[in-house]
Amino acid sequence: MKRNLKSIIVLVNLVTVLAFFNLSVVDKEDILNNGQIVLLSLAPVDPRSLMQGDYMVLSYAISQAQELEKLPNRGYAVVQLDSQNVAQLVRYQPENEPLHDDEILLRYSKGGWSLNLGAESYFFEERQAETFEKAAYGGLKVDEAGNSILVGLYDENRQLIVPNREQRSQK
Repeated sequence: MKRNLKSIIVLVNLVTVLAFFNLSVVDKEDILNNGQIVLLSLAPVDPRSLMQGDYMVLSYAISQAQELEKLPNRGYAVVQLDSQNVAQLVRYQPENEPLHDDEILLRYSKGGWSLNLGAESYFFEERQAETFEKAAYGGLKVDEAGNSILVGLYDENRQLIVPNREQRSQK
């Protein structure tokens, strides 16, 4: 009887974990399909990692708060988009309200020296560092609650940077 009870508990826990994982995937897919594209000005830092391959650590202009210590550990960056979908910081606030019609929320958490927006690194294929060095913006899909997913890097003309596959196949 005890063995059956243990098996049932393990099975229930496994189903629960899988259900939460699938719910998370569905939430992210919803953001990708229905989220609004927001371009954040960035400054790439440390484009290489020997252990992890090529990647960029992303530092967004709006995450460099002047008085970081005065902000709550978690909150929202409120932005407005210009005509080219580039975000301009309006204010930081601890809750998701107040929010005006032309404003968008970006959820943040406090990091060591800046605010984390949830997409602080971008991994790309080997030998593609030169292609992605042109990045001027990080493109995020954002839902109404301020959750975001990094969908790509964009150049100074706000065009999505696509890996140069020919360069990779030649080597």
